Amino acid sequence: MTSDLREEIVRIGRSLFERGYVHAAAGNISVRHSDGFLITPTDAPLGFLDADRLAECDLDGNQLSGARASKTLRLHRRIYAEAPDAGCVIHTHATHLVALTLLGVWSAEDVLPPLTPYYVMKVGHTPLVPYRRPGHPDVADLVAERLRRNPHLRAVMLDRLGPLVWAENPSAAMAILEELEETARIWLASGRSDSGLPAEALKDLAVTFGSHW
Repeated sequence: MTSDLREEIVRIGRSLFERGYVHAAAGNISVRHSDGFLITPTDAPLGFLDADRLAECDLDGNQLSGARASKTLRLHRRIYAEAPDAGCVIHTHATHLVALTLLGVWSAEDVLPPLTPYYVMKVGHTPLVPYRRPGHPDVADLVAERLRRNPHLRAVMLDRLGPLVWAENPSAAMAILEELEETARIWLASGRSDSGLPAEALKDLAVTFGSHW
């Protein structure tokens, strides 16, 4: 089973790189399986991953094989602990989302307004996590706190660093990341002037599709 997961991580990393969602060695991907975790190595370019060098760790986070695990492993494990249905976590330094934190997000609880129905349905609320240096242990606690406040979260935005998204499998997590980054692109391109769908439209999406906003 882990061989299939390894190939899926490589596929997702290459796809994100080739379409400009990641650059250089920025970002990381992990998956959870019955015996532990697979995670991309520290400073590994996501577009050129080697399936055999992915770090494998047990359920306690102890590394079993592969190159040295990303320093974000603790953060990923906290997300899995707080989100039992999550099977994959992706972190990138997505250009438009990082730019948004510099120009000003919509609010601390929602970095973007509910601009489109698919953003509401596929991503939902995305709170801003205050800046901490990469790998700082506080980040895991800050993200866990937001998940406890809203267990429906699928993403958070790390100030000046980029999004963290999670879903049941790598393809679903990638789709959330894409929708989040493209919505940031749209809002920036529109001059950040739109406040999103009206309340009645949001209610209709909740009733029809079970979205949470």
